[in-house]
Amino acid sequence: MRKLRNDELERKNVEDFKLAGKTPIIIVLDNIRSLNNIGSVFRTADAFLIEKIYLCGITAQPPHKDIHKTALGATDSVAWEYVEDTKELVRTLKMENCHVIAVEQAENSTLLQTFLPSTDKKQVLIFGNEVKGVAQEVVSLSDEVLEIPQFGTKHSLNVAVSVGIVVWDCWSKLNA
Repeated sequence: MRKLRNDELERKNVEDFKLAGKTPIIIVLDNIRSLNNIGSVFRTADAFLIEKIYLCGITAQPPHKDIHKTALGATDSVAWEYVEDTKELVRTLKMENCHVIAVEQAENSTLLQTFLPSTDKKQVLIFGNEVKGVAQEVVSLSDEVLEIPQFGTKHSLNVAVSVGIVVWDCWSKLNA
């Protein structure tokens, strides 16, 4: 086996990405502190043709060198918007007939392996602060809570890792 060179990967340029059909997933970052995590989320969103990212609360916005360091240009391809109040955004997205999902550990959560994304609504995936997670008020407004099962000693995964796991899972189920 031989590794492929970048020019053999046939990736889209930014213009082609913007014109391409998008995966009906919206990512909401609720008060993310790490600029490297934000950049990593942009890169994951680019990889899976995610429709849009909303940056909320204290979540930093491009352009910023530390976001750029991990996004590697994905801030130019992926649509994004800053909205200060996550709760207001959730209310708006619900009025637009989106299925709002907080990714969190909570009572009556749906385990990722049993989750089936809706094929008739956009999925809104909300990921929270690295220490406090998704704010309880936002969890309470959500239609569903999705939980990534974990079996070790730690309480949580890095937020960028969580985004990668959940987005891959949803993308693969939507494209099965």
